[in-house]
Amino acid sequence: MVTATRTLTPDILEADLRMEDPPALAFTAGQWISVPFGPKTVRAYSIASTPRTPSTITLSVDVAPGGIGSVWFRELAPGLPVSFKGPLGGFVFDRADARRPLFIAEEIGIVPIRAMLLDLDEAAGDPGAVTRGAFPAQATLVYWARDAGWLVYDEAFQALAGRRAGFRYRPVAGTSLADAIASAATGLAPASSRDLVAYVAGGAATIATAREVLMARGLDRKSIKWEKFYG
Repeated sequence: MVTATRTLTPDILEADLRMEDPPALAFTAGQWISVPFGPKTVRAYSIASTPRTPSTITLSVDVAPGGIGSVWFRELAPGLPVSFKGPLGGFVFDRADARRPLFIAEEIGIVPIRAMLLDLDEAAGDPGAVTRGAFPAQATLVYWARDAGWLVYDEAFQALAGRRAGFRYRPVAGTSLADAIASAATGLAPASSRDLVAYVAGGAATIATAREVLMARGLDRKSIKWEKFYG
């Protein structure tokens, strides 16, 4: 059931869903749910919150496309029931991987990466967490948007960079994504490409650009994990 909705920008909305059946959702940061809109029509929504609040999940959605999912999300209000399938997806952070993570997100593609980073931050700060572990000693986030208004979680990442000395945050608005990725990768690859793993989320063009730039700097194709949001 919907418990709250928020407008982050005119086209990016959030909704909190309280779990009822089951009363909690076990998932891994980065996964998504599937909402049905008929027998053959579904829409996928990444979970923006972390697994540490399993009784309530948060969705963050770009409704600018104006399709069936966008209209539905705009009309969500507290008290409305929501049915979905999930959790789904394998775009998750591997805590057993000792390599330095480079996160690359395009606009609404930030949602699963936000969940990963917040989960890592919360786990590192919770002495009672079952999956407690240190925040990655060297992690970088490149967050690209067409303009600064689409960097919806900018303040949260600025705050995270202030709390975690090893976290580098690089917001990029309106300039070349390829240049931003190349700049972030400087000093990380190719000399140390075996010690780097990339997590990329956004449109097909963004994923292709990230792979081209990083592979040109020596990163193995299998070391680039990705989640495609559109085209």
